[in-house]
Amino acid sequence: MKGKHVGGSGIVKESKSWVSISASKYSVLTVDDQKEGETEMEGGEIAIDDQEDIEEETMEMCDQMIRSEEDQLEEDILEHQSRGKGKGAMKKGILFPLCLLFSVIQSRPYTSSQKIQLPGDSLALSVADFGATGDGIHYDTSEIQSAINACNHHYTSSSSICRVKFPPGTYLTAKLHLRSGVLLDVTENAVLLGGPRIEDYPAETSSDWYVVVANNATDVGITGGGAIDGQGSKFVVRFDERKNVMVSWNQTGACLGDECRPRLVGFVDSTNVQIWNITLRDPAYWCLHIVRCENTSVHDVSILGDFNTPNNDGIDIEDSNNTFITRCHIDTGDDAICPKTYVAPLYNLTVTDCWIRTKSSAIKLGSASWFEFKSLVFDNITIFESHRGLGMQIRDGGNVNGITFSNMNISTRYYDPSWWGRAEPIYITTCPRDSSSKEGSISNLLFVNITIVSENGVFLSGSPNGLLTDIKFKNMNITLRRWSNYTSGLVDYRPGCQGLMNHSATAGIIMEHVNGFSVENVDLKWSDDNLNAWNVPLEFRPSTVNNVSFVGFSSGLLHEIV
Repeated sequence: MKGKHVGGSGIVKESKSWVSISASKYSVLTVDDQKEGETEMEGGEIAIDDQEDIEEETMEMCDQMIRSEEDQLEEDILEHQSRGKGKGAMKKGILFPLCLLFSVIQSRPYTSSQKIQLPGDSLALSVADFGATGDGIHYDTSEIQSAINACNHHYTSSSSICRVKFPPGTYLTAKLHLRSGVLLDVTENAVLLGGPRIEDYPAETSSDWYVVVANNATDVGITGGGAIDGQGSKFVVRFDERKNVMVSWNQTGACLGDECRPRLVGFVDSTNVQIWNITLRDPAYWCLHIVRCENTSVHDVSILGDFNTPNNDGIDIEDSNNTFITRCHIDTGDDAICPKTYVAPLYNLTVTDCWIRTKSSAIKLGSASWFEFKSLVFDNITIFESHRGLGMQIRDGGNVNGITFSNMNISTRYYDPSWWGRAEPIYITTCPRDSSSKEGSISNLLFVNITIVSENGVFLSGSPNGLLTDIKFKNMNITLRRWSNYTSGLVDYRPGCQGLMNHSATAGIIMEHVNGFSVENVDLKWSDDNLNAWNVPLEFRPSTVNNVSFVGFSSGLLHEIV
């Protein structure tokens, strides 16, 4: 291992080719004591000199930038995010100005300002005028679809948005096709209710099963303050607090395995998409699916899934560019925000100001990862009692470059072995899915201003031909505390790779196949329960870990005020 000397009151010991840096019960391990004047971290808070002045100046600068011309934007993009930019760079003419927020600790490296503007709407059509009953018993599919088609005709002739309004009521429907220029306006106290029958979703393959889907649409969206409900509970074969057993429609031949259920809302091959002020609830499968789209805005959306239902993803962003998500509340059973690449790269995704709880990963890149992920920002996010926090499962040869996670509060806990993960707050992995898969690399990751309370440590695992490079932790508080009774020491590599592996003890940070790991102002605290299982702050193989730097790193026993 190359890098700065590891010293202090800790003990460095080697065992079976692994290096473990141990802290005794009352000792504190400090590596290169924090320099005078640098940011201090106490009790999960980050102290910044003159914080109010900095924020004031930052907001003034942000306002000026929003008013500036688009061709000035690239000059201000933070160096961390601009490394290696090529085809995925911001294109002139895209209505996504970036506001760069600077501070002495690089908080909020940048966030997108939601500026997608649909053409002004000049017509509103009520589904009731087309014969929809809204009684929740009779299907209103044809009446709703007729209203959508009429609105689309208006758009094609006038180039202005047309709203399809749902008065208060419950509108049972089979699959609906949303068209260009149409805004579904599901008003407050109105519910669009997806049908639970196979015949409600006519399609050759399960990839076309949605309650509402827009294909090849432009200037399209959903809003109104009401709800779209997938009736996911009707797809449960057996309710189980550990994990529900779900219906599978694989007998149709449209799909294989146990994931044959309809998604709730999808936008496919579409441009200028807006989803805001709507509740998406109880999906049978994935909730909001964004596929090969350009310029998508999702804000002020509540996603409420069944906490025990598998594959109950919140937002899946697939092969899409210039996506902005903000002020969303996501409480669901499976991955909450999940970028994937199947047939094309994914660039310029910004997620801010969200609250997440899940029995899987709160934020996860992959595991579908055939193409590149570049220029992603996740800022000001609360992750509450989730099975995993920030994750990357790169399994198919795609590379990851230029990702920022900033200003976060993360709590992770272990729920059940039937779910992937072991309560890792940060889980960064790349390895081949199977013998036919390639190894992708992960580089240029920044984690800054993050407070963590977790039952498990951080896991950073590359592979021999897919290294993790240039990973930086800055201004972080990590508290490890056990409150469930699962067996400690297991590391979860799934899917693919090595499965579950035993590392004997729970480490604060595990590293393997890493070239370039920088730690600055990171405080790691350990609860005093079951100390034998908590006595390894750092675990790594010297033969696979190089260029490591620690400045202001401390590790010790957590002293709680009772």
